[in-house]
Amino acid sequence: MEIIFIVGRILFAAIFINSGIKHVTQAKNLGAYAKSMGIPAPEFMTVLSGIMIFVGAVSIIFDFYMFYGSLLIVLFLIPTAFTMHPFWKFEEPMTKATQEAQFMKNVALAGAALMLMYFSYGTL
Repeated sequence: MEIIFIVGRILFAAIFINSGIKHVTQAKNLGAYAKSMGIPAPEFMTVLSGIMIFVGAVSIIFDFYMFYGSLLIVLFLIPTAFTMHPFWKFEEPMTKATQEAQFMKNVALAGAALMLMYFSYGTL
């Protein structure tokens, strides 16, 4: 069963490795979107959030302080869901649906990260 947990952690963390790299390497473009959503210091926040999720993902993959790595992921996902994907503010149906899907993805991934925190708590 250990292999299932390892594979699951890798699959879960893959999205954050990819996204973290993009947040750092494409900070100008992603920062422009963050700015349009009212995020202060958008390029800085983009890079900071990229580092957070990358470090969190590596922590989860290698089971190295996984509680804290998962916490970094949660601390990214919950505010991001509400600030970057506020589907309730959009009227155009396709945009609203896309934003709602992104919001729900973030909430679901935050739930998974919270479960990882729960299961790794005893290893602090």
